[in-house]
Amino acid sequence: MADAVKANGSTTDRITILEKIPPVANPLAKDPAAIASNINYHAHYSPHFSPYKFEPEQAFYATAESVRDQLIKQWNDTYCHYHKVNPKQTYYLSMEYLQGRALTNAVGNLDVQDAYADALKQLGYALEEITEQEKDAALGNGGIGRLASCFLDSMATLSLPAWGYGLRYRYGLFKQLMTKTGQEEIAEDWLEKFSPWEIPRHDVVFPIRFFGQVEVNPNGSRKWIGGEVIQAVAYDVPIPGYKTKNTNSLRLWEAKARAEDFNLFEFNDGKYESAALLHSRAQQICAVLYPGDATEDGKLLRLEQQYFLCSASLQDIITRFKERLDGKDKIMWSEFPSKVAVQLNDTHPTLSIPELMRLLMDDEGLGWDEAWDITNRTIAYTNHTVLPEALEKWSQTVMWKLLPRHMEIIEEIDKRFIKMIQSTKPELEGKISDLLILDNNPQKPVVRMANLCVVSAHTVNGVAQLHSDILKAELFSDYVKVWRTKFQNKTNGITPRRWLKFCNPELSSIITKWLKTDQWVNNLDLLVNLRQFADSSVLQAEWESAKLASKQRLAHYVLQVTGVSIDPNSLFDIQIKRIHEYKRQLMNILGAVYRYKKLKEMSPEERKKTTPRTIMIGGKAFATYTNAKRIVKLVSDVGAVVNTDPEVNSFLKVIFVPNYNVSVAEVLIPGSELSQHISTAGMEASGTSNMKFALNGCLIIGTLDGANVEIREEIGQENFFLFGATADEVPRLRKEREQGLFKPDPRFEEAKQFIKSGAFGSYDYNPLLDSLEGNSGFGRGDYFLVGYDFPSYMDAQARVDEAYKDRKKWTKMSILSTAGSGKFSSDRTIGQYAKEIWKIDECRLP
Repeated sequence: MADAVKANGSTTDRITILEKIPPVANPLAKDPAAIASNINYHAHYSPHFSPYKFEPEQAFYATAESVRDQLIKQWNDTYCHYHKVNPKQTYYLSMEYLQGRALTNAVGNLDVQDAYADALKQLGYALEEITEQEKDAALGNGGIGRLASCFLDSMATLSLPAWGYGLRYRYGLFKQLMTKTGQEEIAEDWLEKFSPWEIPRHDVVFPIRFFGQVEVNPNGSRKWIGGEVIQAVAYDVPIPGYKTKNTNSLRLWEAKARAEDFNLFEFNDGKYESAALLHSRAQQICAVLYPGDATEDGKLLRLEQQYFLCSASLQDIITRFKERLDGKDKIMWSEFPSKVAVQLNDTHPTLSIPELMRLLMDDEGLGWDEAWDITNRTIAYTNHTVLPEALEKWSQTVMWKLLPRHMEIIEEIDKRFIKMIQSTKPELEGKISDLLILDNNPQKPVVRMANLCVVSAHTVNGVAQLHSDILKAELFSDYVKVWRTKFQNKTNGITPRRWLKFCNPELSSIITKWLKTDQWVNNLDLLVNLRQFADSSVLQAEWESAKLASKQRLAHYVLQVTGVSIDPNSLFDIQIKRIHEYKRQLMNILGAVYRYKKLKEMSPEERKKTTPRTIMIGGKAFATYTNAKRIVKLVSDVGAVVNTDPEVNSFLKVIFVPNYNVSVAEVLIPGSELSQHISTAGMEASGTSNMKFALNGCLIIGTLDGANVEIREEIGQENFFLFGATADEVPRLRKEREQGLFKPDPRFEEAKQFIKSGAFGSYDYNPLLDSLEGNSGFGRGDYFLVGYDFPSYMDAQARVDEAYKDRKKWTKMSILSTAGSGKFSSDRTIGQYAKEIWKIDECRLP
């Protein structure tokens, strides 16, 4: 029926079909006919479009609202259950969530995928066609956002009482367009119409104050007054677990001003902008993720965003804590940490620390010692980086201006910390300047947010074993001497639902068939049992067939978005992640340039002996990160030449995949055969895309950085293409470079010179290539060791070419990659957080 409708393509055909299916509300429908009626009911009675239309977009919204009916029932039941049992709950604060599309995930987790596919078939559509209509929620950008979303999925799947808190960004980070000049940024349009998943909670509204001054009362208590007050309004998004009725919440905050803040007198006097000034400022807070902070106003806006998230969330948490007291006259604040765990995802929500102190002291009347004890026992902190520029430092001047009461509290925390060090750890007195929260350098006084987190939180964790070791040995080594048990490792993980079962159905079916169970979907350790079948020619043939299907789907997508045709029989080599010099996309494209040059120099017969390869790179460069944008431009320019070169383009293609997001990753990752995770050792905290690729049977070429170390241990070193300096060698190599001791590999020089020759157009790449030149100086000296690692990188790529020629061996390695990925489930990670940091238990809905 769907095929017939698509062939005819007329609105009349679709309306005729709708008329045959009764529009009957059936929110808990399970069978396809009842689901089809419920979808039709929403098309008729939850209308968002003109009548007599049931195009794919309208079908998507009606389908989403039908699914949402069931989610809301489970959601309400879950929170009634939590209220009744009153368990300790976790509240996860993150500035970003990279959710992806919700429809596929929801019908999959609810186990109604087949029923909805049949229902939509009755309505003239394929489920896949309808899911394609959904726009990715533009609430995140990189690894910490996607990690947070995987964590939410696992919290619900494990039936843990947990909430996520974030901001409802209207325009996201940006949508990436590729033009002749390189990357261009335009606003995301995911809320241009509306999101069918979010529920506005008009009764959950909190005041958020900015600026103003601190008033000291006669009894010595302090109160923050004056300034601007903006309202935080809650929007809830349901997060269903897999094979559980538990449905948790992601609560997003929207900033709004009140009607009384609109100056009607000024408006009628023609002063339109000043009349709506506070409304305009409120709209700015949740407009864009990570607004540019090169200006004073930009810095203020970023800080406003962070505080807005922290204050709204903590006011909500305290309100919920009070609601669960069941009418007790006296609030026992000492019980707060036994009912509430707050996890800070990186330093962005650090202001939760002084904000919780302020709320407890100024609003609830607690003394410093009690408020500090509660804050310390409630808050934990996850560190995600050792990069100095990513360890947030906020200007004290900006902080005093925007948050005067919080600066008083931070000063007091710092003062008491110094006193504690002096009395209990006198041997660290010489290190106090590094340990302080407030850096009072007269040229640039700042607040060190990571230091505030470490001093205040009860637990600090890294996100891969290597990263956690570096935190303890280097970044926070002196803090370890003060609090030896405060630091933990929690290696990141990914949800196997989205990242294998739903995005790679062919491979998932094969795994289920050979393991004789689908229990691996929520017990990923079962994948290890694939090892016993790795040599089976039958499994290998099925495995290759599934991979080819994914590669063909990917080739179709690439043709659709770039206009370039790629060969599914070539080796699909993919690097997709945020564009950054430490992630070394520059090394990847230099390797591609060298490969192209060598292919050009070969005879036709010699070319036929090479391994055909399609290199795909995707990711967004931050709008103000000039060198990252130059890398994007270089990849695009190299592709434009290579892909149109008739001598070479059967053996090599270079593709820049535009506007990388979760939905794009769900196509690229299943179709990948080699993935590049090639950051400078010691600089990637963990990485999670490496886990997604490995889980999907993709082999990795990479350095001993982040979670690569543990992936290699789990899948077997013989199934990992290793190269490059180790983390402990990097400081020495940088020093040697400064001393002029570095000798570049001829292949490295050849690739750079080929770019400089103008082979890829007239764009001036010298400023980018200059970062690889010289021995020291700002923007020079090859800080990320591209030149040092290049020869071992090229040697590893030669091993890849050779290995791919033996398809039986390659497929066995691919199977072993998947079989070794059991450790990297976010279910395992969240189980460890729950037990070892949050101290919360399962609270399963009966």
